[in-house]
Amino acid sequence: MESIAWTTAEQASRRRVPGWKRLLRSYRLHGGLILMFLPGFLVFLLFEYVPIYGLLIAFKDYQMLEGIWGSAWVGFEHFERLFTGAGFMEALQNTVVISLLKLVIVFPAPVILALMLNEVRLVLLRKVIQTLSYLPHFFSWVILSGILFSFLGQDGGFNQLTGWFGLEPVSWLLFPRYFYGIVVASDIWQGVGWGSIVYFAALTSIDPTLYDAATVDGASRWQQIWKITLPSIMPTVIIMFLLNISGFLSVGFDQIYNLMTPTTSSVAEILDTYVLRRLLTMDYSLGTAAGIFKSLVGLTLVLTANRLVKWYDRDQGLW
Repeated sequence: MESIAWTTAEQASRRRVPGWKRLLRSYRLHGGLILMFLPGFLVFLLFEYVPIYGLLIAFKDYQMLEGIWGSAWVGFEHFERLFTGAGFMEALQNTVVISLLKLVIVFPAPVILALMLNEVRLVLLRKVIQTLSYLPHFFSWVILSGILFSFLGQDGGFNQLTGWFGLEPVSWLLFPRYFYGIVVASDIWQGVGWGSIVYFAALTSIDPTLYDAATVDGASRWQQIWKITLPSIMPTVIIMFLLNISGFLSVGFDQIYNLMTPTTSSVAEILDTYVLRRLLTMDYSLGTAAGIFKSLVGLTLVLTANRLVKWYDRDQGLW
């Protein structure tokens, strides 16, 4: 009875401690961790949450001199302009096409590279391949696009190679019919090595005894890949797929903008470049409305994809 009374009295005394004292005590105990946490939190707050205030521009006839609150409310007028105006549907169509191509062709490329590296038994050769495949990731698209324009130009290296087979030189980046292929190929070149790191790490975590048992049972390398390797890394593949789905309408502004030419604008204009052109013409409200539409589509897609994954396997998914 005495211990129960003492516990009750102790809990009551804790409840009577003012909030500022509890906060001060927590700071004394975890001051170092809090100081380490604050810079990242402030940066995240400043660049992720504060800009949400600017979404009001999409629902107002925004005038820079009058400010956000001084501008008149117009409701969904800018969204009507967005869907009925010229250029938006073309940009949306191009964005969807490029995104589907990247999802079908570019997304599996790092997985395939990781599987291939996992089969390389010479450690030195594997490290050389990894280093060479990682390098393009560290160059900006300004530099990479310059390399591509030089390589694919009229007098570039690619035309010299095709000239050996009797083909006429072509300015590849000036023709719309080649643009999507160049975008997909250059995206693989730039990101396949870096993207394979996650999958290669997942491969190294597989229990080697599974392969030993499969070898004893007479399984070939292909059978081991299909029955052991792929199922083991599938949770990682699913998570990366869901993250890619969330950015379905974000097809790489830097890449497209630097590879775009006046002759390929009909197939290269995407939502991001469309928003940029609206901002350059001082039409901030329409640009913000396009950004909101893009974010809502991404949110809807990731929620739907996660629900489908959970329906297939309750243990998978982001949440």
